[in-house]
Amino acid sequence: MFDILPWKRKTETPDNGLRRKIENLYDRFFEPQFLPSPYLFGNGKWDLTVDISEGRKDITVKAEIPGIEAKDLDISIDGRLLTIKGEKKQSREETEEIYYRVERSYGYFNRTIELPAAVDPDKVNASYQRGILKIKLRKAKESETRRIKVSTG
Repeated sequence: MFDILPWKRKTETPDNGLRRKIENLYDRFFEPQFLPSPYLFGNGKWDLTVDISEGRKDITVKAEIPGIEAKDLDISIDGRLLTIKGEKKQSREETEEIYYRVERSYGYFNRTIELPAAVDPDKVNASYQRGILKIKLRKAKESETRRIKVSTG
């Protein structure tokens, strides 16, 4: 008997309307343009981006580090590992401005890079201009190939 009765579904109840609004708000919160920057919560660390190129005699490492002074950089080399450390400090001013978005990174950075070849630690040149750190490392002279005579008996 119920097969012949028309069935109409209620599409909008007070509970469904509220649920849909909450779900829309939740979905909008996790959209990429709405997500807050991870640095907004003050984790105090950011990643350094680098370009590494290798020539016949040199290896060149370029790092983009805007807004930092050369004296705040610490560069060291240990074998084939190049380490770049530093801190980018945030200037705090007491103003009545309200920030809607903060995307610039502040805090400590530490990046260790394995170089593609052995380098001579005494022949390293580092320069810093317009926010770009450029490190030029001279490759170490590879040992010459020698023939080894095998004796019999």
